[in-house]
Amino acid sequence: MMTLPDLFFVAAGLLGFLATITVWSPRRLGVKLVALGTTILFLPLSYLAFAELLSKPKPVALEWWLSTADEATVLGSTMEEGRGIYLWLQLADLEEPRAYVLPWNRDLAEQLQKAMREAEERRSQVRMRLPFEPSWDDREPKFYALPQPALPPKDAAPDAPRYYERPGTEA
Repeated sequence: MMTLPDLFFVAAGLLGFLATITVWSPRRLGVKLVALGTTILFLPLSYLAFAELLSKPKPVALEWWLSTADEATVLGSTMEEGRGIYLWLQLADLEEPRAYVLPWNRDLAEQLQKAMREAEERRSQVRMRLPFEPSWDDREPKFYALPQPALPPKDAAPDAPRYYERPGTEA
């Protein structure tokens, strides 16, 4: 997975290559200086653009690197009717959660709300099937609540006393 500095260095390398072509091209000096100045001004602009994108939810249609994920845990969500379903997802292969936006779909929004209610009642989590794959298959819900976690076993350890014995008394 590429991070912000990696993407910036790739962009800077490509710009350096273009600047080299510009300097060695058979053009007038004025044209070369304008092209070189544009290249130099583009570097901070590209860094700012990459940094600005970090705070925006990514459309799920643009997820290429993680598109094979089978499931994701929904850590949070917000819905804006007509605009989108904003999700905060934890993927199995990544340490940090990611923000994504699904296109607005009333059925998906209702599924998500129902799963969130069920998860709250069960005190569990909401999961999402195939988060990056558009599907027309509506037999299985895209969002679902995990079952309630199992309670700890009630059996006491075999060596543990079953009742309290006061010192000095014998049973």
